[in-house]
Amino acid sequence: MRKTWIAKGILAAVILVCARLLLGGDSISFYIWWMMAGILGLLFQPLTARLFEGFADRGWMFSKVLGILIPGYLTWVLVVAGILPFTGAACIGVTVVCAFLLLFWCWKDAKKDRLTLPEGQWNLVYWEEMVFLALFLVWTYLAGFHPEAYGTEKFMDYGFMEAMMRSSTLPARDLWYSQENINYYYGGQYFAVFLTKLTGTQVAVTYNLMRTFIAGLMFALPCSLVWQLLREKLGSDLKGRKKCVPPLGGLLAGAAVSLAGNMHYVIYAWIRPWLADLGVVSPREEYWFPDATRYIGHDPETADKTIHEFPSYSFVLGDLHAHMINLIFVILLLGILYAWMRQRRALSQEKFECFGKKLIFQELLQPGILMAGFLLGVYQWTNFWDFVIYYVVTGGVVLFANIITYQGRGKQILTVTALQAVEVMGIAMAAALPFTLSFEGMTQGVALAQNHSALYQLCVLWGLPTALVVIYILRLLWGRMRQKVHDILGEITPADLYILILGLCAIGLIVIPELVYVRDIYENGNARSNTMFKLTYQAYLMFGLSMAYIIFRFLAVCRGKLIKATGVVGLSLLLMTTGYFGNAVRHWYGEVWRPSLYQGLNATSFLEVDFPADAAAIRWLRENIEGSPVVLEADGLSYTEYERVSAMTGLPTILGWYTHEQLWRGNNVEDLNEKSAEVQEIYTSTDEQRVRSLLEKYDVSYIFVGSTEWDKYGGSLNEELLQSLGTVVFQDEVYGTYILQVE
Repeated sequence: MRKTWIAKGILAAVILVCARLLLGGDSISFYIWWMMAGILGLLFQPLTARLFEGFADRGWMFSKVLGILIPGYLTWVLVVAGILPFTGAACIGVTVVCAFLLLFWCWKDAKKDRLTLPEGQWNLVYWEEMVFLALFLVWTYLAGFHPEAYGTEKFMDYGFMEAMMRSSTLPARDLWYSQENINYYYGGQYFAVFLTKLTGTQVAVTYNLMRTFIAGLMFALPCSLVWQLLREKLGSDLKGRKKCVPPLGGLLAGAAVSLAGNMHYVIYAWIRPWLADLGVVSPREEYWFPDATRYIGHDPETADKTIHEFPSYSFVLGDLHAHMINLIFVILLLGILYAWMRQRRALSQEKFECFGKKLIFQELLQPGILMAGFLLGVYQWTNFWDFVIYYVVTGGVVLFANIITYQGRGKQILTVTALQAVEVMGIAMAAALPFTLSFEGMTQGVALAQNHSALYQLCVLWGLPTALVVIYILRLLWGRMRQKVHDILGEITPADLYILILGLCAIGLIVIPELVYVRDIYENGNARSNTMFKLTYQAYLMFGLSMAYIIFRFLAVCRGKLIKATGVVGLSLLLMTTGYFGNAVRHWYGEVWRPSLYQGLNATSFLEVDFPADAAAIRWLRENIEGSPVVLEADGLSYTEYERVSAMTGLPTILGWYTHEQLWRGNNVEDLNEKSAEVQEIYTSTDEQRVRSLLEKYDVSYIFVGSTEWDKYGGSLNEELLQSLGTVVFQDEVYGTYILQVE
């Protein structure tokens, strides 16, 4: 035993040494974040053990997420309420207080064994930790080959972080609409900033660390959950060669969720080129990894363009979006729901015989239900779409659990389910209140879908997981019907029932965009795009968990050559989709096998290359300006080089990316057009009085004149008038870029 743990210690040391060799100076921040996750997980393990009671590891990996969620949320509430400033000291103080309260609760609690793991499970915890550490390192190393927060929507994500980093209040001022605060689901970026302030690191590095941290967790967490599901499904059969089933299933789940693509990659990157070589089909250009996320409406091109992304694409691309950050909180809810379901099934049926007020009260005070309501409330602030999706998923788990618990007593089932639904919604609304009080909705209602996806395209994207889920459900139910089991659901194990619910919910999320969509500003040509994007993104997560479990259930539990052959085919195809990761890495990151090409994690390093005329001036603002004074720069369209100053500094400007503000400000194009015209007027007008009045109207403190301003306004730029309005506090002697402080 001692030699085994020495070997394990050597393995951990090797990974940490590799981090130093591969990441260089970035390894310090990497170590800090890994240790921070471990400390938070250890501090919040007692609470996690209560929620995940019965798990072999007592939810060890999930404790890291809970350790971020609880103090982060409480800090946010206190800051929004004006009780605390949003500083590093406040983040540390709230975290320490939470930890002391938890330790006090454990000391007073009769079940003090929650502080320890079940006997013999430290080995499991070690391997879970090593899986997380290794994947965190791999993704961090890859990020260093493409670290820039530039391109796609990175300006927005990075700018949100810088704006909150500067602000002592929340919500922070909108960096692209200086007269108002951020009116978007900023919770995900907030947690990134919370961890940045908690660890004393810098946004320039933690922008990339946050996305690689999430990517590492989104391998380790599904791995842990599916390991537990398969372990409980095998039960007494967990011996001999079958002992390898839970870890293999867990690893497959991690790969399916965080590394794999969809069957579009297999068909268009493998099968179609092979057919082209045979002369069966015409050859096409080399496979480009975003094609798997832009298929329906794009190939062939139609007026109904859609988006169907998945985690692996998000992790590679590097946008720190709300839906991506929220994945760790979503998987936390899924884990809690399963833990609650299995705990409930373990209770004696005698407990539920005497139906009355006391029992109803107990039903409403179950920790799993209370925590589900809280998490759904957090989703309204981190990614509202997930609130809607997982309220339905939670409702499905609760309904099925109550049907089994109350064994056909319809009145009791409906009563308890309805009360728990109201309770969960009430807790969610209360938890989200600090956000919703200042948030203005952006949607314009729900409409019937006027366009529909081609069946063959749906099959390409979702055929594999849907087929596996349907076969699994038919196999599950048909076996019990053939045995003439009266209580079909009651005879299904918690693991099987849980996967059945996830599979049905995932299929439902695929079907919904074919029927209805949520209206927004993208109505013309992209009506279903956002709806399909957000719904199928979560369907992919649920399918990833389901497929890993189903495949190994077919291979290790089910009898019959046909069902085992189905498992082999499903496993082969799913493993083939993981090749998407390699294809995406090669195209996006380049020659990652050459460590000498590693660029580092600094997300602003691109400035000297892409904005050489502005780089020094932007860095001067970052280093010398405190707070959030308004810095005027030229406004422009979304997804362009415009707003490089506000994005890289977090300093607000009068108007930023047009389409984004159009979405966030309720499609108020008149107001946006007016602001755009007035920004141009400040830069080009010859009327000094008018310019001064506009600067006063928008409380402008600094005016930035650089490459973008010269490109947009050209000879109309009235620099003589501008320089008469204040003092030049910075000027680049090589490029001529300057910053004017307004008097």
